[in-house]
Amino acid sequence: MDEVFRALADPSRRRLLDRLNVRNGQTLRELCAGLDMARQSVSKHLAVLESANLVATVRRGREKLHYLNADPINAIADRWLDRYTRERVRALADLKKALEDSPMGSPEFVYTTYIDTTPERLWRALTDPAFTRRYWGATFETDWAVGSPMVWGENGRRIADPAQTVLEYDPYRRLSYTWHTFTPEWAEAAGIGEEVLATISAERRSKVTFTLEPHGDLVKLTVVHDDFEPGSTVLQLVSQGWPQVLASLKTLLETGHPLPVPQP
Repeated sequence: MDEVFRALADPSRRRLLDRLNVRNGQTLRELCAGLDMARQSVSKHLAVLESANLVATVRRGREKLHYLNADPINAIADRWLDRYTRERVRALADLKKALEDSPMGSPEFVYTTYIDTTPERLWRALTDPAFTRRYWGATFETDWAVGSPMVWGENGRRIADPAQTVLEYDPYRRLSYTWHTFTPEWAEAAGIGEEVLATISAERRSKVTFTLEPHGDLVKLTVVHDDFEPGSTVLQLVSQGWPQVLASLKTLLETGHPLPVPQP
């Protein structure tokens, strides 16, 4: 956590975070544009922010895209601010929302967290229904072979669709699958109205990818949810939901007790 405060102490690094808050998913070249800083200086500042986990990066071909990462903000909330008044907690929630939403820039959600566990245990937590039910409230019926269908269980509803499939399955390293279908039954259980359901059902199906990397005694987990259309409503919804799910996953693996699953 000391790294986070040291990173935020520099006004140039705060300015870079401000630019990513306006438009997420920028390359080094894009971040340098309009700044009175040498490219090398911007690169060094970004390295500090990435080391503090305030910025997450994703490779797209030869390009490296930079994203705001809300995980350190969640950690600050867990450590201190929840001890103070509701007004201060609400102010933090507003800040977290600004960091987690992606109204502009690349249409994808990126989140990186470090978990005190092993790749094997984290992998089980991502694939075993006994685990996913505890921190997510969702389960998967699948043999996890690439191309196999996935039946989702969520909010007491079973969601089956041939287009819900496993895309990648590299144990302890990388897992990817398409997102579930938005059925009327699911929407009713989740508290989604007819107008929003019609909007998200008309969007193309997105996908989520989990990448696990050993990091000393920790495991670095990067979640990328992408393949959205520009201005996607689904992106707005998952950007609000993923931080809660991943915070609960981390808490479960590190303490044995997940955060309460939000009820619709």
